[in-house]
Amino acid sequence: MVTAAYIFTCLAAPASVAAFVEKHCLDCHDSDTAKGGLDLTALPLEPKLFDTWAKVHDRVRDGEMPPAKQSRPPRKDKEMKAFLAAVAEPLAAADRARDAEVGRTTWRRLNRFEYENSLRDLFAAPWLQIKEMLPEDGEAHRFNKVGEALDVSHMQMAQYLAAAEYAIREVLSSQSVRPETKTIRYYTREMESFARKMKFTKFNQSPERATFPVLGFTGQPDVRAYKTPLTGGPTDRQEGGMAVVASAYEPLEPKFDGFVAPQAGRYKIRLNAHSIWVGPGKAPSWWRPDLDTVSRGRRPEPITLYAESQPRQLRRIGAFDAAPTPTIGAFEVYLLKGETIRPDPSRLFRSRPSNWHNPLATEEGQPGVNYRWLEVEGPLVDEWPTAGRRLLFGESTDPKQLMENFLRRAYRRPVAEAENNRFVGLVQKALDRGVSFPAAMTTGYAAVLCSPGFIFLEEKVGPLDDFALAARLSYFLWNSSPDDTLRSLARQGLLTRPAILRAQTQRMLDDPRSRRFVDAFLDYWLDLRRVNATSPDAGLYPDYYLDDLLVESAAEETQLFFAGLVRKDLPARNIVSSNFVVINERLATHYGLRGVDGVNFRRVPLPASSPRGGLMTQASVLKVTANGTTTSPVLRGVWVMERILGKPSPPPPPSVPAVEPDTRGATTLREQLNKHRSDKTCAACHTRIDPAGFALESFDVLGGWRDQYRALGDGGPRPPGYGKNGQPFEFHLAQPVDAAGDLPGGGTFRDIVELKRLLLRDDRQIARNLVRQLLVFGTGAPVRFGDRAQVEAILDDAGKQYGVRTLISQIVSGELFRSK
Repeated sequence: MVTAAYIFTCLAAPASVAAFVEKHCLDCHDSDTAKGGLDLTALPLEPKLFDTWAKVHDRVRDGEMPPAKQSRPPRKDKEMKAFLAAVAEPLAAADRARDAEVGRTTWRRLNRFEYENSLRDLFAAPWLQIKEMLPEDGEAHRFNKVGEALDVSHMQMAQYLAAAEYAIREVLSSQSVRPETKTIRYYTREMESFARKMKFTKFNQSPERATFPVLGFTGQPDVRAYKTPLTGGPTDRQEGGMAVVASAYEPLEPKFDGFVAPQAGRYKIRLNAHSIWVGPGKAPSWWRPDLDTVSRGRRPEPITLYAESQPRQLRRIGAFDAAPTPTIGAFEVYLLKGETIRPDPSRLFRSRPSNWHNPLATEEGQPGVNYRWLEVEGPLVDEWPTAGRRLLFGESTDPKQLMENFLRRAYRRPVAEAENNRFVGLVQKALDRGVSFPAAMTTGYAAVLCSPGFIFLEEKVGPLDDFALAARLSYFLWNSSPDDTLRSLARQGLLTRPAILRAQTQRMLDDPRSRRFVDAFLDYWLDLRRVNATSPDAGLYPDYYLDDLLVESAAEETQLFFAGLVRKDLPARNIVSSNFVVINERLATHYGLRGVDGVNFRRVPLPASSPRGGLMTQASVLKVTANGTTTSPVLRGVWVMERILGKPSPPPPPSVPAVEPDTRGATTLREQLNKHRSDKTCAACHTRIDPAGFALESFDVLGGWRDQYRALGDGGPRPPGYGKNGQPFEFHLAQPVDAAGDLPGGGTFRDIVELKRLLLRDDRQIARNLVRQLLVFGTGAPVRFGDRAQVEAILDDAGKQYGVRTLISQIVSGELFRSK
């Protein structure tokens, strides 16, 4: 056998590496055995293999290798320290050399979210919708902010050009004179969408699927029978309304179609509605509503409002609780031209054929909502001409002056005269062809918005200058271009001063635009953007199926929770375990917590024994780590190890088939995994992956607590109940959940509560992973081996609590952030 000593001697590697490998590693990792595909006798310590050597370094450092049954020196042993230092030095030196030559980061273009925000801020048009016009961004190191994944093709440039031209047209689409702000009230009885649903058709033959008239709190059988006009006198108009006992879903989709936004912009909307109680039908079909028997509601009903554009494109714009007395929900929103307003009483059921049964119905009746009117004020114009109009055409008719002003606002750095002349030349060519002045200028402006100076973040090797630092900071914390304050500080050369940089970081975190950072960061770190990628199975999870209120609330909980960690500088350990949640009534019901009423979110303290708290047990996270039908401890375990603990696992060998869950309930996935892990090759990884996943088996596909799995087919009695779709439960309860496990580093747990306690023994690792994730998001480059010392310095300077806001501030102040 060729010894490691011989290999390393030939490569002039440190003797400490060769000796350690030969003594402790070659029993498993020589050319004959090569466990896990790793042959250390054929693995020289050279740059192209540094990633593999980094993994070797980490597994030895963490005590995972050599395995316990092999000869293993203590972690603080001189031999161990010498080996780790000898491996670490060339890895770090290589990274330092690369950084000095080309920098940590590569040039990258704006991703489609950043591009949309940049245009919104440039034109002062928060309503612009651009990102869906652009292709999906590539991802690297989990984020859509890394240059190596953000390629640029001629097709992409064509789409950027189309998006830029569209944005300019939208900004200029309003009339040339200041638009009149109008306040108009739209009564439901006069809305065709509400009125026609009162009539029965072959698609709408059941009272649950109908709208029905209510005057005050009283049903109107004569109106419903078309003996009396639906739109009567002033009393009918002011106190009358149209009611429903079901959520908005086809074919029952009432909307205020009398209102169509005349132009994009800001509007104030007020919806008058109240909850009602509708009497039961005649026995034995008591669950059928008697639409003529109406009284005051017995509780408030949450109403979600959507802006709707054709065909059935919905955009959530707000929510409020309609009390048993007339309630006005008031919102200030941005609407697109042509959008209307659709309200949805989101707690109510959605009837799906056939022979449905309202799960909220009792023998005394069922809840409903009565809509009286919608009032719209707008468009609201704070200034005229608008900031976007002034930027594009202002007071001048000189192309050079207009373009110079536009470039100064669009570019994030000083503009050379030659650049301005190049775009003015495009305008002049268009004018020479007979194109109108506005169209010619639009050609030049669109070219600017597709040019490298706008699309790319330009950074030079070494410390960032003030302008590049302003851009990096703004795209980190606002996901958009620098504002006037940052630009002014950059022009004065002040932003690179540590005190000013720290002050600007705090200012930006306090600004409402920091919500862009929270949402964009969570979308990729936690995959929150995939929360709607799957739907709960209608057979196994009918109590979740079609429940938009639950899914929307779940996503908002995670966003508000993390925003709270930033705002209040709470310790990073809250990522794993917190003594509070940020929830509304729907989530409180889902989590089994009492005393939370209404659709609004608030911080709620948790009992000491609660399994909730932290990110891992939030409904959104548990949904994105499941497929809507089953859960997998493997997938969830990998997710926790990578996203929360920062300990990624290698991909499974291509020859090993995935373990498929048994939806019939005969065996649990844990039982199947036990057989799978009998293969030593599989066991090596699953021993690290599976424990966290086992603890999360106490939660179903949307984060509801369970003691038993659900299954379809024969196997036991079905529990009583009806889903939100009105269909009886089809599932039965099957095998009990076993949430116990053993962590590879030591520690046994019985459930998720005990697992959290074990993970919190190393809260520095939780903070370390968060810092690494933030660095990728903030700088567009992964944390490499040579960056580790600076990550540790960030943690050291943050204090023992590792406050999330403090960590962000220390990142911005650190060399990794301030250098290319």
